[in-house]
Amino acid sequence: MAATTTQTATLITQLRALLQLTQTEQQIARIRMGQARTDAVRRELAQNAEHAGERSAAIAEQLRELGGMTDVVTPALGRLAALVKGTLEQAEPIDEALLQDLQLEHQLLDRATYLKVLAQAADQPQVHALAERLVTAHSATVEWLTVVLAEEALGGPAALRATPLQRVAGGATRLANLPVRFAANTVNRAVDSVQQAGGQAGGAVTGVVDDVTGRAGALTDAVRETLTVGRMASLRRAERIAQREGDTAAAEAVAATRRELGDVTADELPIQGYDSMTTAQIARAVRALTDPQQVRTVIRYEETHKARASVVSAVQTRLAALAKEAVGVQD
Repeated sequence: MAATTTQTATLITQLRALLQLTQTEQQIARIRMGQARTDAVRRELAQNAEHAGERSAAIAEQLRELGGMTDVVTPALGRLAALVKGTLEQAEPIDEALLQDLQLEHQLLDRATYLKVLAQAADQPQVHALAERLVTAHSATVEWLTVVLAEEALGGPAALRATPLQRVAGGATRLANLPVRFAANTVNRAVDSVQQAGGQAGGAVTGVVDDVTGRAGALTDAVRETLTVGRMASLRRAERIAQREGDTAAAEAVAATRRELGDVTADELPIQGYDSMTTAQIARAVRALTDPQQVRTVIRYEETHKARASVVSAVQTRLAALAKEAVGVQD
């Protein structure tokens, strides 16, 4: 049964939408390459970008087969969308940026599934085969992003690093959630005042938000600098005082902070004899760890001390496995 004009038009519409979204996906994968924590993740993202380009070409070819006009605007729109997204997300925490990536992949997956059913109904086997290929690809990417987010939720470090601006944004977000809620309350008061006065609200609110964001970012930078300069000595002294005073909860909290910052000795690692072990031995030993915090401690220590890419990759793989368990993803 030949496809009707209406069915063909619907297929073309969905293919055009998928082409634009796939172009956006390709550009985002390239942006994420600069945030890869390990060479393995960087290679995977490069491969994802290449495959997205291949899918774009296949979608464009199928459009031509259906009689759709050659579209030079859609690819440009996809690249522009990725550029805008990449710029805007620098002002938000890394988890929010990843959630938006996941939203894009879900949209691609849902549209590909819809296209598959449309192609079946229109008796278009080539389009149906393309849709199945897209469903498989986007299902895998949805799973990967879900695991990366789970790594972030477990305390990280995730497969993707936050950019410097995203780290500031994340710190500002946490700052706004402190009990005093200085930033949030300032914005709320400003908005309320502007609303009562009426008019010129947009410019006034923007100015206040920019001012508060600047203060929060500056405070976050100051805190980070303070922690960096002499942090080991300061934290260890605080830990000793807490232990001397019998405050075990405070002592453990300080110790946990030290571990997160990589300020631990080899004797404190959950793997005995770590410094004398080979990469293969560490990879085997880390597979026995079931506590994400212990895995994080090992990664922080390695990144702070020897920074061997092969070791970081091996330990990161274990954290990814624990993240998969947390979200119920099967290998």
